[in-house]
Amino acid sequence: MEFALYLLLGGFAGVLAGLFGVGGGMIIVPVLVFSFTAQGFDPQILTHLAVGTSLATIVFTSLNSILAHHRRRAVQWPIVLWMTLGILLGAALGSLTAAQIQGPMLQKIIGVFAIAMAVQMNFSLQPKASAGVPGRPILTVAGAVIGWASAIFGIGGGSLTVPFLSWRSVPIQQAVGTSAACGLPIAIAGALSFTVVGWQDAQLPEWSLGYVYLPALVGVAITSMFFARIGASLAHRLSASMLRRLFALLLLSVGINFLI
Repeated sequence: MEFALYLLLGGFAGVLAGLFGVGGGMIIVPVLVFSFTAQGFDPQILTHLAVGTSLATIVFTSLNSILAHHRRRAVQWPIVLWMTLGILLGAALGSLTAAQIQGPMLQKIIGVFAIAMAVQMNFSLQPKASAGVPGRPILTVAGAVIGWASAIFGIGGGSLTVPFLSWRSVPIQQAVGTSAACGLPIAIAGALSFTVVGWQDAQLPEWSLGYVYLPALVGVAITSMFFARIGASLAHRLSASMLRRLFALLLLSVGINFLI
């Protein structure tokens, strides 16, 4: 029954992720938090468990996205390379930062981030291109900052990487494709770090690998990869502005729920 629930959650997260054109982290983390709460997991570690598990699922769900963007020549691999150098360090530091924050407070921080993302999507707030593609040092520093924040929130970093690359005059299609490629090292480094950081936690439930809950990882990964394609297909039949508003409403609801 538990595994069937995660298959269902993965399908739901996959459809929404494909429908709204974002990585599944901002959907998977809240869903897992609600699920782990219902299962009676310890409140002090269930949010960390949701974040770590979300990052682990993104390892699998990002692969299809990367291949699709690569076929369309929308990935600027030199940018990915230099950002990855910073991402690996930033994601490791992000997991250490999250581990020092108590579970309820971490939920509130994620809630504030969800509300900020809701405002950004609803009003289409994007920085205007004002400079050229940055050099290697700036890309590495930007990767570290994005990796750090992404590991805390359990996301692939698209909501941070795309605006940054757009601001630095990378065409939007290539910004999205390059961001998708950057999501893989974020997910790998973050998931491994959460595994190591949570390895000795005595409050972990059975079938946990550090702060990664294996039944949820397998269930969500299997169905989210399949249903993301269905969501992407639906997205082409609906109004882009309506999609943004619906997703903003979803994020706003999640953020408010986490805060209260």
